[in-house]
Amino acid sequence: MIKVNNVSYRYPKGESVLDNFSINIEEGGIYGLLGKNGTGKSTLLYVMPGLLRPQAGEVDIDGNNPRDRKAELTREMYLVPEEYDMPDAQLSDYVKAMKPFYPRFDEELMNTCLKEFDMNPNVNMKRLSMGQKKKVLICFALATNTRYLFMDEPTNGLDILAKSQFRQVLIKGMNDKKTIIISTHQVHDVEHLLDHVIIMERNKVLLQQPLVESDDEPINLEQLFIDTVSKKL
Repeated sequence: MIKVNNVSYRYPKGESVLDNFSINIEEGGIYGLLGKNGTGKSTLLYVMPGLLRPQAGEVDIDGNNPRDRKAELTREMYLVPEEYDMPDAQLSDYVKAMKPFYPRFDEELMNTCLKEFDMNPNVNMKRLSMGQKKKVLICFALATNTRYLFMDEPTNGLDILAKSQFRQVLIKGMNDKKTIIISTHQVHDVEHLLDHVIIMERNKVLLQQPLVESDDEPINLEQLFIDTVSKKL
C-alpha cells in the first residue's frame, strides 16, 4: 500500500506543485492519475518512489519510506518517465546488466511484449526512434515484475497502432500482485485498462474511485474528468 501523507513539493525558483497533499493507494490494479496541467501529477509520480524528495510530509510504501532507498523496496519499484535517454548499448547487454537488480525479471515476458510491439530484441537502444525507445522501455519495465510500476505519459510518442499494442502489452504484463499507476492526459489511450481513477489538484484529491463498467452504461472517463473538475471550479 502507498500512503502519501501531507506532502509538499516546490521546485527551485518555482511555485509549490504539491501542497499538503495526501492519498492512499491500495495494492493491486491499474490506476489512472488525472489532473489539469500543473496540478503535480508527474511530480507525485516521482515523489512516491523517492526519486524526488518533498520539502514536507512523507511517503510510506508497505511500511518503508522510499527516501531511505532500502534494497528490499527499490527492487519492487520501477518508473517509466515521459522524457528519457537510452544508453549506447545493445538491448541484450542492457538487460544482462540490469536484470540482477530485479529478482523476478522475466525475459520471456519481455520478448513476448517486444513481439507484440513488432520490435526486434537485437537492437542498439541509442539508435531507436522516440517511439521505439518508449516501446523498449515499457517492455523492460513490465519484465522487471516489480510490485509497483509508475508510468508518466506512456503513450506519448506512440503512433495509433502502437497505442493499441500498448494496451495489449500492459494486459500481458499485469498480474494480481502488481500495482500500475499511470499519469496521463491521453485518457482515450488507457480508459479501458483502468481499474481505478484518481483526479487530483495540487492540494487534494478531487475524486478517487474504482471503475466498474457495464454493458448498459460504459464509463466515459473524459466526461467524468470534466464533470469532476467543473464541480471544483
